[in-house]
Amino acid sequence: MATIDEDLAQLERDIRQLKIEYDQYFGGGRKRPPTEIEWRIELLVKRYGERGGDMKSGQRFKFNSLTQSYAKYRDMFRKRTKQKEEGSVVRHYGAAARAIEAERVHKQAEPPPEPEVPKTAPATPSTTENAPFRMTCSHPETEGDKIGQLYAALMNAKERAGESTQKLSRASFDEFVRKKTADLQKKQNCRDVEYVVETVDGQVKLKALVKA
Repeated sequence: MATIDEDLAQLERDIRQLKIEYDQYFGGGRKRPPTEIEWRIELLVKRYGERGGDMKSGQRFKFNSLTQSYAKYRDMFRKRTKQKEEGSVVRHYGAAARAIEAERVHKQAEPPPEPEVPKTAPATPSTTENAPFRMTCSHPETEGDKIGQLYAALMNAKERAGESTQKLSRASFDEFVRKKTADLQKKQNCRDVEYVVETVDGQVKLKALVKA
Protein backbone atom coordinates (compact mmCIF):
# COMPACT_ATOMS: atom_id res chain seq x y z
CA MET A 1 0.00 0.00 0.00
CA ALA A 2 1.35 3.43 -0.95
CA THR A 3 2.39 5.90 1.74
CA ILE A 4 0.85 9.36 2.07
CA ASP A 5 3.95 10.95 0.52
CA GLU A 6 3.83 8.53 -2.40
CA ASP A 7 0.13 9.24 -2.97
CA LEU A 8 0.72 12.99 -2.85
CA ALA A 9 3.58 12.66 -5.34
CA GLN A 10 1.29 10.62 -7.61
CA LEU A 11 -1.47 13.23 -7.24
CA GLU A 12 0.98 15.96 -8.25
CA ARG A 13 2.09 13.99 -11.31
CA ASP A 14 -1.50 13.22 -12.29
CA ILE A 15 -2.58 16.87 -12.09
CA ARG A 16 0.31 17.90 -14.34
CA GLN A 17 -0.44 15.09 -16.78
CA LEU A 18 -4.13 15.99 -16.75
CA LYS A 19 -3.33 19.55 -17.81
CA ILE A 20 -1.06 18.28 -20.62
CA GLU A 21 -3.68 15.85 -21.91
CA TYR A 22 -6.46 18.43 -21.75
CA ASP A 23 -4.26 20.85 -23.72
CA GLN A 24 -3.80 18.10 -26.30
CA TYR A 25 -7.54 17.48 -26.37
CA PHE A 26 -8.40 21.16 -26.83
CA GLY A 27 -5.65 21.52 -29.44
CA GLY A 28 -6.94 18.61 -31.50
CA GLY A 29 -4.12 16.23 -30.58
CA ARG A 30 -6.43 13.66 -28.99
CA LYS A 31 -10.05 12.69 -29.67
CA ARG A 32 -11.36 12.22 -26.12
CA PRO A 33 -10.89 14.11 -22.85
CA PRO A 34 -8.64 12.37 -20.25
CA THR A 35 -11.50 11.15 -18.06
CA GLU A 36 -9.55 8.18 -16.65
CA ILE A 37 -6.77 10.29 -15.11
CA GLU A 38 -9.35 12.80 -13.86
CA TRP A 39 -11.24 9.97 -12.15
CA ARG A 40 -7.99 8.85 -10.47
CA ILE A 41 -7.35 12.37 -9.18
CA GLU A 42 -10.89 12.62 -7.81
CA LEU A 43 -10.38 9.39 -5.86
CA LEU A 44 -7.17 10.64 -4.23
CA VAL A 45 -8.66 14.04 -3.44
CA LYS A 46 -11.69 12.42 -1.82
CA ARG A 47 -9.56 9.90 0.09
CA TYR A 48 -7.25 12.45 1.67
CA GLY A 49 -9.99 15.02 2.08
CA GLU A 50 -11.47 12.54 4.55
CA ARG A 51 -8.09 11.68 6.13
CA GLY A 52 -6.77 15.14 6.92
CA GLY A 53 -6.00 14.13 10.49
CA ASP A 54 -3.61 11.42 9.28
CA MET A 55 -1.31 13.91 7.53
CA LYS A 56 1.56 15.93 8.93
CA SER A 57 1.51 19.71 8.58
CA GLY A 58 3.81 19.64 5.54
CA GLN A 59 1.70 16.97 3.88
CA ARG A 60 -1.51 18.94 4.54
CA PHE A 61 0.09 22.05 3.06
CA LYS A 62 1.06 20.18 -0.09
CA PHE A 63 -2.33 18.47 -0.35
CA ASN A 64 -4.19 21.78 0.02
CA SER A 65 -1.97 23.43 -2.63
CA LEU A 66 -2.56 20.53 -5.03
CA THR A 67 -6.32 20.52 -4.52
CA GLN A 68 -6.46 24.29 -5.09
CA SER A 69 -4.54 23.89 -8.34
CA TYR A 70 -6.77 21.01 -9.42
CA ALA A 71 -9.95 22.97 -8.63
CA LYS A 72 -8.72 25.88 -10.74
CA TYR A 73 -7.78 23.62 -13.65
CA ARG A 74 -11.06 21.69 -13.37
CA ASP A 75 -13.15 24.87 -13.68
CA MET A 76 -11.08 25.97 -16.66
CA PHE A 77 -11.41 22.54 -18.30
CA ARG A 78 -15.19 22.54 -17.83
CA LYS A 79 -15.53 25.95 -19.49
CA ARG A 80 -13.27 25.03 -22.41
CA THR A 81 -15.01 21.67 -22.85
CA LYS A 82 -18.35 23.44 -23.06
CA GLN A 83 -16.94 25.86 -25.63
CA LYS A 84 -15.51 22.96 -27.63
CA GLU A 85 -18.82 21.13 -27.59
CA GLU A 86 -20.64 24.29 -28.67
CA GLY A 87 -18.13 24.84 -31.46
CA SER A 88 -16.99 28.22 -30.12
CA VAL A 89 -13.27 27.43 -29.98
CA VAL A 90 -10.77 27.14 -32.80
CA ARG A 91 -9.51 23.58 -33.29
CA HIS A 92 -5.98 22.77 -34.43
CA TYR A 93 -5.30 19.65 -36.46
CA GLY A 94 -2.38 17.89 -38.09
CA ALA A 95 0.89 19.82 -38.22
CA ALA A 96 -0.49 22.66 -36.09
CA ALA A 97 -1.37 20.28 -33.24
CA ARG A 98 2.03 18.61 -33.44
CA ALA A 99 3.78 22.00 -33.33
CA ILE A 100 1.83 22.96 -30.21
CA GLU A 101 2.78 19.70 -28.49
CA ALA A 102 6.46 20.02 -29.50
CA GLU A 103 6.63 23.49 -27.99
CA ARG A 104 5.03 22.24 -24.77
CA VAL A 105 7.56 19.40 -24.46
CA HIS A 106 10.43 21.82 -25.09
CA LYS A 107 9.25 24.11 -22.30
CA GLN A 108 8.92 21.21 -19.87
CA ALA A 109 12.54 20.21 -20.54
CA GLU A 110 13.91 23.61 -19.51
CA PRO A 111 15.53 23.84 -16.04
CA PRO A 112 13.95 25.91 -13.26
CA PRO A 113 14.87 29.61 -13.21
CA GLU A 114 17.98 30.69 -11.30
CA PRO A 115 16.92 32.56 -8.14
CA GLU A 116 18.30 35.88 -7.06
CA VAL A 117 20.90 35.68 -4.31
CA PRO A 118 20.79 38.97 -2.37
CA LYS A 119 22.76 39.37 0.85
CA THR A 120 20.24 41.81 2.22
CA ALA A 121 16.62 41.44 3.27
CA PRO A 122 13.94 41.00 0.58
CA ALA A 123 11.74 43.79 -0.71
CA THR A 124 9.76 45.86 1.76
CA PRO A 125 6.09 45.04 2.37
CA SER A 126 5.03 48.13 0.45
CA THR A 127 6.17 46.52 -2.83
CA THR A 128 5.18 42.96 -2.01
CA GLU A 129 1.74 41.92 -3.20
CA ASN A 130 1.45 38.67 -1.22
CA ALA A 131 2.95 37.57 2.07
CA PRO A 132 6.27 35.84 1.27
CA PHE A 133 6.86 32.19 2.07
CA ARG A 134 10.15 31.49 3.88
CA MET A 135 12.02 28.24 4.40
CA THR A 136 15.47 27.69 5.89
CA CYS A 137 17.51 24.57 5.20
CA SER A 138 21.04 23.39 5.86
CA HIS A 139 20.90 19.76 4.67
CA PRO A 140 18.38 19.67 1.78
CA GLU A 141 19.18 16.05 0.98
CA THR A 142 17.47 15.05 4.26
CA GLU A 143 14.83 17.82 4.33
CA GLY A 144 12.44 16.62 1.67
CA ASP A 145 9.35 17.92 3.50
CA LYS A 146 10.79 21.43 3.64
CA ILE A 147 11.71 21.42 -0.03
CA GLY A 148 8.24 20.09 -0.83
CA GLN A 149 6.67 23.03 1.00
CA LEU A 150 8.94 25.47 -0.84
CA TYR A 151 8.09 23.88 -4.19
CA ALA A 152 4.35 23.98 -3.44
CA ALA A 153 4.59 27.64 -2.36
CA LEU A 154 6.44 28.54 -5.58
CA MET A 155 3.92 26.70 -7.76
CA ASN A 156 0.99 28.26 -5.90
CA ALA A 157 2.43 31.78 -6.21
CA LYS A 158 3.08 31.35 -9.93
CA GLU A 159 -0.45 30.08 -10.52
CA ARG A 160 -1.95 33.02 -8.62
CA ALA A 161 0.19 35.40 -10.67
CA GLY A 162 -0.83 33.71 -13.91
CA GLU A 163 2.71 32.54 -14.70
CA SER A 164 3.47 29.28 -16.51
CA THR A 165 4.54 26.36 -14.31
CA GLN A 166 5.28 23.90 -17.10
CA LYS A 167 9.04 24.44 -16.80
CA LEU A 168 9.07 23.20 -13.21
CA SER A 169 9.18 19.62 -12.00
CA ARG A 170 9.69 18.40 -8.45
CA ALA A 171 12.76 16.33 -9.34
CA SER A 172 14.62 19.17 -11.07
CA PHE A 173 13.62 21.59 -8.31
CA ASP A 174 14.98 19.27 -5.59
CA GLU A 175 18.28 18.97 -7.45
CA PHE A 176 18.44 22.73 -7.94
CA VAL A 177 17.93 23.45 -4.20
CA ARG A 178 20.58 20.90 -3.24
CA LYS A 179 23.16 22.39 -5.58
CA LYS A 180 22.29 26.00 -4.74
CA THR A 181 22.48 25.38 -1.00
CA ALA A 182 25.82 23.61 -1.26
CA ASP A 183 27.20 26.35 -3.49
CA LEU A 184 26.20 29.15 -1.09
CA GLN A 185 27.46 27.23 1.94
CA LYS A 186 30.83 26.85 0.26
CA LYS A 187 31.13 30.39 -1.11
CA GLN A 188 29.70 32.25 1.89
CA ASN A 189 31.01 29.90 4.59
CA CYS A 190 27.56 29.57 6.15
CA ARG A 191 25.39 26.74 7.48
CA ASP A 192 21.83 27.87 6.81
CA VAL A 193 20.32 29.18 3.58
CA GLU A 194 16.91 30.81 3.60
CA TYR A 195 14.70 30.54 0.51
CA VAL A 196 11.97 33.12 0.01
CA VAL A 197 9.04 32.98 -2.42
CA GLU A 198 7.36 36.34 -2.94
CA THR A 199 5.39 38.23 -5.55
CA VAL A 200 6.72 41.70 -6.35
CA ASP A 201 5.07 43.96 -8.94
CA GLY A 202 3.13 40.99 -10.32
CA GLN A 203 6.19 38.76 -10.77
CA VAL A 204 7.05 35.71 -8.64
CA LYS A 205 10.60 35.68 -7.31
CA LEU A 206 12.55 32.89 -5.64
CA LYS A 207 15.40 34.25 -3.53
CA ALA A 208 18.21 32.52 -1.68
CA LEU A 209 19.42 34.42 1.38
CA VAL A 210 22.57 33.65 3.34
CA LYS A 211 21.77 33.25 7.03
CA ALA A 212 24.35 34.62 9.47
